Amino acid sequence: MKVLHLISGGDTGGAKTHVFALMNKLKDLADVKIVCFIKGAFWDELQDVGVKCELIEQKNRLDMSVIKRLVEICGEGVDIIHCHGARANFIGARLKKRVNIPIITTIHSDFLLDFDGIYKKIVYTGLNVGALKKFKYFIGVSSDFKNMLISRNFRPNAIFTVYNGMDYTKTPEYVNKEEFAKRIGIDYDEKCTYIGIIGRHDYVKGHDVFINAVKYVCEKCENVKFIIAGDGGNKKALDALCEKNGVSDKVVFAGFVKDVYSFINFIDINTLTSRSESFPYVLLEGAAMAKPTVCSAVGGIPDLVRDGQTGLLFENENYKEFAEKLVFLINNRDIAAVYGNALKTLAENSFSDLSLAKKHIEIYTSVINDYKDEKRYDAVISGYYGFKNNGDEALLSAIIDNLKFYKPDVRICVLSAKPKETRIKYFTDSEPRFNAFALKRAMKNSKMLIFGGGSLIQDATSSKSLMYYLYVLKKAFEQKIKVFVYANGIGPLKDKNLKKAKRALSEADFITLRDERSIDELERMGIDVKNSRNITVTADPAFTISACSDEKVRDLLDKENIPFDDRFLCISVRKWPKNDEKFKEKIASAAIYAYEKYSLTPLLLPMRFPHDVEISESILEKIKEKGAPCFMIKNMYDAPEVMGIVKKCAAVLGMRLHTLIYAASSEVPVIGLIYDAKVSGFLEYIGQRRYTDVENIDVEKIEKYIDEIATNREKIASELAEKKNILFEKARFNAELAVKMLENKNFDESGK
Repeated sequence: MKVLHLISGGDTGGAKTHVFALMNKLKDLADVKIVCFIKGAFWDELQDVGVKCELIEQKNRLDMSVIKRLVEICGEGVDIIHCHGARANFIGARLKKRVNIPIITTIHSDFLLDFDGIYKKIVYTGLNVGALKKFKYFIGVSSDFKNMLISRNFRPNAIFTVYNGMDYTKTPEYVNKEEFAKRIGIDYDEKCTYIGIIGRHDYVKGHDVFINAVKYVCEKCENVKFIIAGDGGNKKALDALCEKNGVSDKVVFAGFVKDVYSFINFIDINTLTSRSESFPYVLLEGAAMAKPTVCSAVGGIPDLVRDGQTGLLFENENYKEFAEKLVFLINNRDIAAVYGNALKTLAENSFSDLSLAKKHIEIYTSVINDYKDEKRYDAVISGYYGFKNNGDEALLSAIIDNLKFYKPDVRICVLSAKPKETRIKYFTDSEPRFNAFALKRAMKNSKMLIFGGGSLIQDATSSKSLMYYLYVLKKAFEQKIKVFVYANGIGPLKDKNLKKAKRALSEADFITLRDERSIDELERMGIDVKNSRNITVTADPAFTISACSDEKVRDLLDKENIPFDDRFLCISVRKWPKNDEKFKEKIASAAIYAYEKYSLTPLLLPMRFPHDVEISESILEKIKEKGAPCFMIKNMYDAPEVMGIVKKCAAVLGMRLHTLIYAASSEVPVIGLIYDAKVSGFLEYIGQRRYTDVENIDVEKIEKYIDEIATNREKIASELAEKKNILFEKARFNAELAVKMLENKNFDESGK
């Protein structure tokens, strides 16, 4: 692979460090050449890196005479062009018109904040933004930067994420603390705590936040000094702020420090107070020396500095919180050392220069393949997405994750009621599900329709829903793309709709079902399931979701003011036209029974907001009227978080299917409230036959089930654990089969 990198040549910050770290290993994996456009610090140091390079000097930023030579270089067999920075972006956008080669650019920072001063902001930022709009492919140096690009309407499928990397095999070189202290004009005091920050003196770096924290730290801690390394135009303003706050004697401006490791060795606590960041190298450099670290929670920083694990984070611009975190580390040096060592371990394992180079090769390969492909997407996913229903969003999340497990660079478009939210949440392209033109466009640009999970072919909710999904299938067939009905629950269907459903499903390339009951519905349509080679029973994709950690659950319950140590009976209900006229009273009665006999605290869990909230609140009040404690989850959470809450419970009384799936996957005994055959079908499928019909709730039966669970909980959990492992593999198989279909691999009716 032949790769051409374009960069200004005068870079001195994170972009320079990033590219040098990348070249350190990329030169061994690909044929690499770097072109610079000005002779500066980057160009001078590049001569010692051992990579092919060329200087094509611009007379000024708008001088495009350099394009002629770049076209010549591209004619030497370049496979991909990679730009870094505003100057290279502007040139790359012009070059794009002259060569038929994919071009990608790395976003090293927030491009709206790169330039200071009114003139530069208007002119240079404007030129860069205009250039970026002409690019198709992007790399963000943190997941936060990928989010930023998506929120600014760049296509998720064309955005990749990397993390800065370093060569951790080399031992850092530095002078001793006494010598460094002399360099910056102070005497070293071993009893003093030195808190440092390094970075250019720009507003975005938040040095004012750093200085504003000094007074608060010094009020609680003796013998502390604050060292600021770096230079820039804001030095006078920072001096004035120190004087205003009365901390000039506590703050040392060290100036530009070329010997970064001597600075890091000297300080006791490393900090970063930036208002915006990508994935700063100074943290990786600090990690190499296991420095305890406190940072603002912006950009890609939380990917490395994980609060309470590898360091401490504070809210952006909150200098009082920053000061409190510093005081904590000063007073708890043992914990500070633990954080520093954990930071070093994480950095060495996950953020090396070799990992950085290998990831770029993967990205280049994906970009080249996409550039050559006539289709924009591998798959369009259709389902009940964008409606804030936790169960359906869990399905989408699981389907995407499972597809990426087998094909990491899979290109997906989701049909959603809220496409912008879907793009940001799932890092994938999305189109409005009710826009006929958008739907047709998505199908035309895709290789496959994944008819994604849930009970889509049914009319219990309404015939309108069925007609919509049959229309989606019709459009896929018209475009002659593959159709995979993915882990669906089929039915119930009224007799009048059976023929329509049969006609659509008979044309599908493959059908997987999430339960055995769905086979009966297909046979009722007249589909010969037994002799079909393209129909099989698998499992709901949600069985591949993992619950969040207990620590996270503790935080969530603390946010809800719910005691973590209680034993809970989780209750998940929904409005339904045929609910028992005494539905709320009966559910409350069962909950009170569980509390009085087994000390299970009722916990109401709405799965769809705001639809499930009102009925949950009504039951909550009825339980409280009887004098029993009761709580309700009042905020929306994602699937792993909800599963974590469910996993914390002793049992689940559930009406929503995915509450029961979360419970079964977490080995928590379940009692079903049947409003739809899919719920009873699921419980039969997993061998847990404890349920009652919502039209006529049998409270005595529920109480009997509660007794059964209390008596045999370990046995039931063991049964669920055994079943869960089987269902996990079956759920994953859906994605394996989809990828085989995309790659035109042969398979029999079992997908083998």
